[in-house]
Amino acid sequence: MATLAFSSSLLLSSPPSKFSSPSLSPLLPRFSLSHSSALSSSLSITPSSLTYPTPSKRFALSALSVRASAEVKKKVLIVNTNSGGHSVIGFYFAKQLLGSGHEVTILTVGEESSDKMKKPPFNRFSEIVSAGGKTVWGDPAEVGKVVGGAAFDVVLDNNGKDLDAVRPVIDWAKSSGVKQFLFISSAGIYKPTDELPHVEGDVVKADAGHVGVEKYIAEVFGIWAIFRPQYMIGSGNNKDCEEWFFDRIVRDRPVPIPGSGMQLTNISHVRDLSSMLTLAVEKPDAANSRIFNCVSDRAVTLDGMTKLCAQAAGRPVNIIHYDPKAVGIDAKKAFPFRNMHFYAEPRAAKDILGWQGTTNLPEDLKERFDEYVKIGRDKKPITFEIDDKILESLKVAVAV
Repeated sequence: MATLAFSSSLLLSSPPSKFSSPSLSPLLPRFSLSHSSALSSSLSITPSSLTYPTPSKRFALSALSVRASAEVKKKVLIVNTNSGGHSVIGFYFAKQLLGSGHEVTILTVGEESSDKMKKPPFNRFSEIVSAGGKTVWGDPAEVGKVVGGAAFDVVLDNNGKDLDAVRPVIDWAKSSGVKQFLFISSAGIYKPTDELPHVEGDVVKADAGHVGVEKYIAEVFGIWAIFRPQYMIGSGNNKDCEEWFFDRIVRDRPVPIPGSGMQLTNISHVRDLSSMLTLAVEKPDAANSRIFNCVSDRAVTLDGMTKLCAQAAGRPVNIIHYDPKAVGIDAKKAFPFRNMHFYAEPRAAKDILGWQGTTNLPEDLKERFDEYVKIGRDKKPITFEIDDKILESLKVAVAV
């Protein structure tokens, strides 16, 4: 495996992009120029395309001008989860679509009066309404009733993790005449590999719930696209990731990192995820039957993430490395990221959609730290039971 070179910013630049054209069948992709509408000629890729074209086809595709259908305003329904890190994707996607002139309805799982809706990003849904969007709540299994029979051009499911959860939305969308179906899957479905980064077309875990959804969408819909995100940050995120680091740094506690701390991971600002989704809506023919790694184009080490969080907070940091097995703890409960290399690359989005990432961790983490202080979390009493067990095992003293 090639040696990975780190920059002084603690981030890893992506290797040169190769044209990636993944999908769900082992056949080589077939390209053709077709008139999909009266508006323009567009590049169409058959749903059976799943591997990579030859270099000559790469040149032919990059030389073609795929016109965005931004002039065609779409009616978009976003089925949004009510918890976890993914909920902020729907929020940003809705705002970006509205800013581009599209009509948006966001259906959030559950009830508007629930305690979950008092947390971000849901407590900021007024921003969607003030921009002209519509917000509704309910059960995705009864999506037709929840939206009152409204018609849509595009549906994004940003909720379900298995076919039982997503099938009712897919079937309703198909029967309702929805033209394009988008699905937020997960880069976590890739099988661990010694050859990184993960790229579209890499082997996935056959038993992963998201895989069954991806296959069903490809079988049912003529126009679809799949997006596989990893970790994300951004204003309105309600999943503790960078906050985990801030909690320890502002209290002058050691930051326990499992393993060597050189494990690579990928953290993206959610605005990049939403911009990729918006390009798929505005370039439906180019995005059709494609799988996109919905990630930043840079990686960061676990130690690097720790140092960048400390830099954002303007504080020193004491990193402690440990072996979870030797300490007798479950790393999944002790640390917010995977204790392994977990790094994907957005080759397909760059090559096919013309997408460019804007994630800048040093600056984006400053935004998150400002919010962290604004809500008073830096002063909130927090217990560190698992940390204390780790540090005691390593005989590391913690200042009271």
